[in-house]
Amino acid sequence: MIYFVKVKNKAKRFAAIKELIQTSEVGNQEDLLRMLSTKGFDVTQATLSRDLKQLKVAKITNALGEYVYRLSQQATIPTDSRQGSFVSPNIHVTIDISGNIVVLHTRAGYASGLAYEIDDKASDVIIGTVAGEDTIIAVMREGVTIEKVKSVLSGFIPSLEF
Repeated sequence: MIYFVKVKNKAKRFAAIKELIQTSEVGNQEDLLRMLSTKGFDVTQATLSRDLKQLKVAKITNALGEYVYRLSQQATIPTDSRQGSFVSPNIHVTIDISGNIVVLHTRAGYASGLAYEIDDKASDVIIGTVAGEDTIIAVMREGVTIEKVKSVLSGFIPSLEF
């Protein structure tokens, strides 16, 4: 019975987090924790961090160049409607590969959104990514060739340079 109550509260908390991110320019977890508290949710930073990961929340730059949280389906990263891919004439992406490590460099503020795209669209060749402000480290799956990784990434990152 207690488990059911926790799941119910988690669902309500998730709904509150989604609402806050969709309706506010939330820039950090501290602000989001405060906003959740005013709605009656008493959560720790660690719990909030896990919630953001489960909800697939990305931190991207808004039109003013400020970092804000966005739900994956509301991300404001430009996309090509024909391919649903990460595309912008202002984005330049370079790639370096060493062993099974792939390092991608892009414009400041775009790494997080691009890492999300890689996790979403290249999971057959990439185990996972870690993003900074303008750099992404991705780990290739065992047995995958560099050519295969380049081919998959080029499929949704047209500006990719090797």
